[in-house]
Amino acid sequence: MTLKKYLVKALHRLQKGPGYTYRELLVWYCNNTNTHGPKRIIREGPKKKFVWFILTLLFASLVVWQWGILINAYLSYNVTASLAIGFKSMTFPAVTICSASPFKYSKVKNRLKDLDNLVQAALERLLPSEPQNGTAGPPANASRKLNMELWGQIPLVVIAESQGADPVVIDLLGNSSGGLPAGASSDAPLEAPKYKLAVKLCRRNGTECEYRNFTSAAQAVTEWYVLQSTSILSQMSMNEKIRAGYQSKDMILACLYGARPCNVRNFTHLYHPDHGNCYIFNWGMEEKLLISSNPGAEFGLKLILDINQTDFLPFLTSTAGARLMLHEQKSFPFLKDEGIFAMAGTETSIGVMVDELQRMGNPYNDCTRNGSDIHVKNLYENYLALQMELKNCANCTLEEATQRSTANSQRRTTYSIQACLRSCFQRQMVDTCQCGHSAFPLPEGAEYCNNKDYPDWAYCYSSLRGSLSHRQFCIESCKETCNNTQYKMTISMADWPSEASEDWIFRILSYERDRSETITLNRSGIIKLNIYFQEYNYRTISEAAATTIVWLLSSLGGQFGFWMGGSVLCLIEFGEIIIDFLWITILKLIGWCRGLKQRKGEAPAADAVPTVARRVEAHSNLAFQEEEAAENLEAEGTCEPGTPPPNYDSLRVSSVDMGDLESDGEGSLSDQKII
Repeated sequence: MTLKKYLVKALHRLQKGPGYTYRELLVWYCNNTNTHGPKRIIREGPKKKFVWFILTLLFASLVVWQWGILINAYLSYNVTASLAIGFKSMTFPAVTICSASPFKYSKVKNRLKDLDNLVQAALERLLPSEPQNGTAGPPANASRKLNMELWGQIPLVVIAESQGADPVVIDLLGNSSGGLPAGASSDAPLEAPKYKLAVKLCRRNGTECEYRNFTSAAQAVTEWYVLQSTSILSQMSMNEKIRAGYQSKDMILACLYGARPCNVRNFTHLYHPDHGNCYIFNWGMEEKLLISSNPGAEFGLKLILDINQTDFLPFLTSTAGARLMLHEQKSFPFLKDEGIFAMAGTETSIGVMVDELQRMGNPYNDCTRNGSDIHVKNLYENYLALQMELKNCANCTLEEATQRSTANSQRRTTYSIQACLRSCFQRQMVDTCQCGHSAFPLPEGAEYCNNKDYPDWAYCYSSLRGSLSHRQFCIESCKETCNNTQYKMTISMADWPSEASEDWIFRILSYERDRSETITLNRSGIIKLNIYFQEYNYRTISEAAATTIVWLLSSLGGQFGFWMGGSVLCLIEFGEIIIDFLWITILKLIGWCRGLKQRKGEAPAADAVPTVARRVEAHSNLAFQEEEAAENLEAEGTCEPGTPPPNYDSLRVSSVDMGDLESDGEGSLSDQKII
């Protein structure tokens, strides 16, 4: 009941409103506010009132202007970067090591036989041949049987340009009409200013074609071979690709971490789409993370590798060495972007320094914590688990292996912007070309591209890779990680082993690997790596908000106090009077609407006889006038007199002077009553 009474009183208070007029409310506010200007406006003379009104309006405008600047600065969410240097024991980074060649040539030679014959024939047409007995050798396509169907899918062409004439396109391995241009000897090399080598890419059964020009024939042959080999090697299963790559026991000859020996069991195998079999040390997927307690080369990782570059793919891999990368645990290694090469026949020492980047999230920075707010699906998240499922289950389909790998959360890799960009490109590749590129993981339900099943894939892939809009879409869709660890490397190299010691070193390493008494290793394939923390000083670059809510409130209060001499309570008073003004206006509007409705529905008739109450009011209230009744009587020419009520004077008791009563002698004060 008490609560009900309180609510009823509150409702009546709201219906009643503030109880002031606009003028009274404004005067009350000016008299009671703590700011100085409004008081002077109503208390001073006319001239000072005008001066103080102008000053108050000016300074109030300045306050609003300054507040706008401060609020805009706060809503811009600027950050400040701070650098902190610390010293502690640190987690040793994950180290990924791959061969520069994704496969051994001896393992995939049969698959690439036709393609290699086409390359050899194309090079014979491009390069001069030695004359035999003063005559030129036989044509290139006559020396060996060529697969012209494979050549016709993605051919190499020569574009002959001359002044004043249209360019002439010539098929490099075509018939007589498609050979070298007239006047050019096949024994002479093509001149770069006149002839350009290009890759011909077509779609829709060859009705639409484009040419990718190159400034060097070496670049053209390499790019053409990559496209053709991608189509051929994409048809290999995962197990076939793993068996065709470099195995850990053949590649890793020696391992030492700190004072403890290590072996291939300390490495996690990963089939990399670009580099074949890779091996990752201290990845943290299943093993415990290794902590480095001391800086220096003696407490780091020491490796001896054999890359056996004599078995490299001759037209696909032109770099001799090993590819390695330092990265965070459980992150996928993108060696094309962040990896470095270690040259064969050298000892490469890599000193590592650590930078930790800590960014603020939304709204201060457009970064992501773990990639969960990115709409692009990370295809690399379950890549290792999927590879393990395909490796362990040779008869499993891709769909079955995908389902099993999704349930295995232990082998998931973390989010990175490189993974997002490549996943985005592969998704666009599947949507646009109906197949995926073999250099990236496949989305569920997709297949890798090849010339047989998808003859237009090369044209589509080339257009998509060169499209600025597609790249911009992926850049806008992906975000950097908020927390990131970067490894800064200092690299130094020296020949290894030296000429004086190479004999015994190669003999020992050859015996340990092959149990061979003869030397099976040479300088062209051996690499020694030393990876260590250069120092234990790590740098942390962290972001902090440049403008906080405390800064905003103090700045707003400072400006208001400086220009107007007010405080937070003054703002509350101002808010109160605004609410009262609005409420008075609402009540007036409601009353006006009700009065208008009553006047329309209850308008008195023109010939209505005045009531007794109106006539009584006419005699008791001099201001009351019956205008309508008077007009009616005047119109009729009669006058209806009214009977006024009695009008008595009020009884008033006045005090009588005591002296007057005593002088008259007419009795005591208690007996006197004056009416």
